[in-house]
Amino acid sequence: MDSVTLRGFEFYERATEVPATWATEDFAELKTAGATLAIAGTRTVPLFAPGSARPADNHSVITEFLVDDVDRVHQNLTGFVTDFVTEPTTMPWGNRSLLFRDPDGNLVNFFTPVTPAAIEKFAR
Repeated sequence: MDSVTLRGFEFYERATEVPATWATEDFAELKTAGATLAIAGTRTVPLFAPGSARPADNHSVITEFLVDDVDRVHQNLTGFVTDFVTEPTTMPWGNRSLLFRDPDGNLVNFFTPVTPAAIEKFAR
């Protein structure tokens, strides 16, 4: 396992409080009720398409996680996350969002629906 991938999984395990399931030393998944986040090592990506992925080269995608209490998540991540983009903020569309960057600079949004319309939209 390369250190970049390992660092990514350690970060996302801590941030989501979901343990990773390792398929190989170069590939693991974080499985939640609604989605699976898969992270592969740099030795795996060339099997798909050589040169197709470059570490820390993403500046346009946000990985989002629906959480029960974004303010609690913010408290838990304070002191661990080093690059908060915004504190928890209620957005015009009704979600309370916490934006930060992972160790590779990728933008991450943890959000909780707080208005009746947003709560209805994301009802589980």
